[in-house]
Amino acid sequence: MQACQYSWEHKIPVIAFSEGRCLTLFDHPLVDALHTIYHEPKAEVMPSIEHLLAAADIQKVILLDTAEGVSTTIRPYWSEATRGRANVVQAVPDMLEIVPAGTSKGNGVRMLLDHLGISAKEIMAIGDGENDTEMLELASLGVALSNGSEKTKAVANVIGVSNDEDGVADAIYRYAF
Repeated sequence: MQACQYSWEHKIPVIAFSEGRCLTLFDHPLVDALHTIYHEPKAEVMPSIEHLLAAADIQKVILLDTAEGVSTTIRPYWSEATRGRANVVQAVPDMLEIVPAGTSKGNGVRMLLDHLGISAKEIMAIGDGENDTEMLELASLGVALSNGSEKTKAVANVIGVSNDEDGVADAIYRYAF
């Protein structure tokens, strides 16, 4: 996998997600933060790229760096390298997600709505990251949290309060009840 090779060569941490597991190629404070701050499973360090690829069926990859490194180097490189073959999005400034083409929270919500027989006109979506934009556009009421990305706020119907102010709970109480 090209992202693993890039990670190894540039010493940029990579996390490969597979059915509840997180796999990586080396220890790094940013890898630890994914577990301690975002509560993802603790990343298993694999001894080589070959071991990582053989260990699991990978659903998505995240590259971790400073916000500046992601915006000036990693995102431009991967946007070009994956053109048409994968989606490149950011939930937070210091992480770049690479997911299969056509994969998004919006598509996931659309599949769930179809399964449940519910119209998008009947739902509210709440988000803060760029990876939430399609979901917010799909919902009849899209609420972006005030500390969210500019792309997310641009597609929302409403800008709610921040995560630090219990933005999700506030939006549910304000608009769903």
